[in-house]
Parts: sequence; C-alpha cells; structure tokens
Amino acid sequence: MRGSDLRTLFLVVTLSICTQTRLAADEDVYLTGVPDYEWQYGCFGTACGNLMGYWDRHGFPDFYKGPTGGGVAPLSSGTSSTSGIRSLWASQAGVDGRPAGVFGHVDDYYDSYESTANDRYVRSNRTEHASDCIGDFVGLNQKRWANMNGECDGNVDGFSFVYWETNGVRRVNFTPPAQGTNAGKDIPSGLRAWTRYRGYDADAFSQLAEFNSKCPPGAGFTFADLKTEIDSGYPVLAFLQNYNSNSRVLSGMSKANPAIHAMLIYGYATYDGYGTNVYVRDSWAGGLESRNWSAISWVSGNNYPVRGLIGYRPKPRLRSMVLNSSSLTLAWDGPSSQLYDNLSGQAKNLHSYQVEKSDSLDPTGFQPIGEATTNRSLTLPYAGGEAYYRVQLLP
Repeated sequence: MRGSDLRTLFLVVTLSICTQTRLAADEDVYLTGVPDYEWQYGCFGTACGNLMGYWDRHGFPDFYKGPTGGGVAPLSSGTSSTSGIRSLWASQAGVDGRPAGVFGHVDDYYDSYESTANDRYVRSNRTEHASDCIGDFVGLNQKRWANMNGECDGNVDGFSFVYWETNGVRRVNFTPPAQGTNAGKDIPSGLRAWTRYRGYDADAFSQLAEFNSKCPPGAGFTFADLKTEIDSGYPVLAFLQNYNSNSRVLSGMSKANPAIHAMLIYGYATYDGYGTNVYVRDSWAGGLESRNWSAISWVSGNNYPVRGLIGYRPKPRLRSMVLNSSSLTLAWDGPSSQLYDNLSGQAKNLHSYQVEKSDSLDPTGFQPIGEATTNRSLTLPYAGGEAYYRVQLLP
C-alpha cells in the first residue's frame, strides 16, 4: 500500500448481541470503573454524566475534553478538584475552563429545581448558546415543548423526557417529532446526537420494563435483556416513574413533568431465594447500591418503580494510521469494558477486535490478519503494495 493511498483505509464495525445462555444459579457481576457523581441540575443529567464518564474511561477519550482530571473523567465529583466534571452534562460560564463571559447550559436554562419559568435566555431576550453538553442534547431543563407524547409539557428545571413506545416494543434510534422551530429531543435521541457532536456514533434504544403494569403481557425489557447488555459490556439507564402519573400540576403549569428519577445499572446478582438484583449508581453519589429488579419502588418512601430502560452502545472509530517502510500501525477508539465476578474474584475483558485485510473492497474478500486483541491498536508487517483494512468489534 502506497502512502498516497492512506485515504483508502477505513473502519468497518460490526456490533453483535451475544447469544444468551443459561448461567449458574448464583451470579454476581458488575462492570468496573463506573463513576458515581453527585446530583447536579437534574437526575438524568447526572446519570448520563455517569454513563458518559464511564465511556470516557473505557475507550472513548474524546467524550470528555475539559481540564478536570487532566482530561479524563474522574470517578467522583465530590471534591474541588473533581466538581468541574458536571460541565459534561451542564456547562456554565466560568466553570471547568469555560470563560466567564461565555454562557452555557445552566446560564440559559436553569433557575431552581422544578421551576416552571420560561428559560433564562428567553426572558433575557438573547440567543441561546450552541449545544455543547449532554443536557443540551437530551432536552434537560428546557421548557420549549408542549404535549410531549400526549403526556406532559416541559421540561421544567431538573427534568427530561422519553418518548416511550407504549406497546412494549424496543424503540431503536428514534427521533421525536419537531414542534415548530424546536427540534424534537428526548434522552435516547439526545445521547446519540451528543455522541455525534463528540465525533463518534452510537445506537440507543428505549423500552418499557417487562413488569410495568402499562406494558402488554409478554412484552417489555426483561431481566435477561439486562444481563445481555451487562455481559456485553454496556451499562443501562433506568427511568423511574409512577406508572399512573404522566404529568402533574406545578405552580404556573398545569401539565408539568411527573416526578421521576434516574439511575445507572452496571451489574446484577441472582441468588436462590432472594430474587434478581441490580447494581446501580443512584445519581446522588450513594456509593455501592443495589435494588431488586422489579421492586415497587427504587427510592425509599416514594413510588418510583422502573418505568423503562434506556440502552446505549457507542461505536468504535478509527483514530490514526501510521505507515513506515516495514509496518503499519492502526489505532482506534472503541468499547473496552471489564466485568468483575464477585463469586470467582476474577475479572475479564469483554471487548476484543480483529483487524482484517483485503486486496479489494469486496466484503467477502477480507481475511483476518494478526491476532484478535483487547487493545485498541495493532502494528502489522508491511511489505508494500495496495491493500484495504478494517477492524471488527468481535461479539
């Protein structure tokens, strides 16, 4: 392959859902290195921060690029040196390296928790900032829509929304309808849009929980589905909401967002006689927490069962290609999760990659070259000539 032909290199990624098999009666596993941030400007903002902080630490270094942690998302946000990570989901003038005069998410949208006032940029008659944090893309704190999915208007301060498929079928890569000049936004679609803003791509889905009383029998996201996501290396967002409350009356607003909460699921445990449980980050920096999968509430003293789940799978991206007279080095960003087994005390890497080579772009012509690797780079011998390369994320 000639140096002038570097443009012909490309990355092709295949994401496959692992075939689920019956495991031992007792299971106790979790994904390692999951952040545990304190609540800031909305539970789903914080939960999404935990999710994207996880991926920043596990194969996607461009997800967070601020000064906190030297540019690597920290595991907590409870100190003066780590608190700036909340700019990942709620940017603000003068915070985390942002100039004092450059407004962000908090400056344009947030007044106080459950405030129903119009957004601050509207009241100030100024142009809102260009979207640059997770909260901007998922619609967090933005009061610009009405009659969202026939449920509520919003979003009031501290809240965000999901357009669920009410028949219990998984809704994949859905984009809500626009309302006038306002683009449709919700949490799953916003996660994908933010990912593209950061230079990557992803698939995202939403699905009512199997035990949701509003979900038709035999439909919905199951515990087996959850195990598939975790065993494949992907944390899952849990959307908590009273099944019978899709809106409520707040001061100055007759159909405000209902009470909701968000948690990030990153593991599970099943024990004979104790049912099925999940490990969660509770969006309040609660440390190691677990919940019964189908409990009537995941928040003590409140009716907060799981209404549905939000899945997110970021896709790998070719990062660099270095060619010299005798070798070619490919480097890529991509998932690099590790699953820890509490019962065996062992951890295993869940994502591996295979580089393939072909003399043409015919998909059937690609053949493995080099060994499969859990690393995200590989150096191959180069003896000249033209060739095409691709990297497969293995199931």
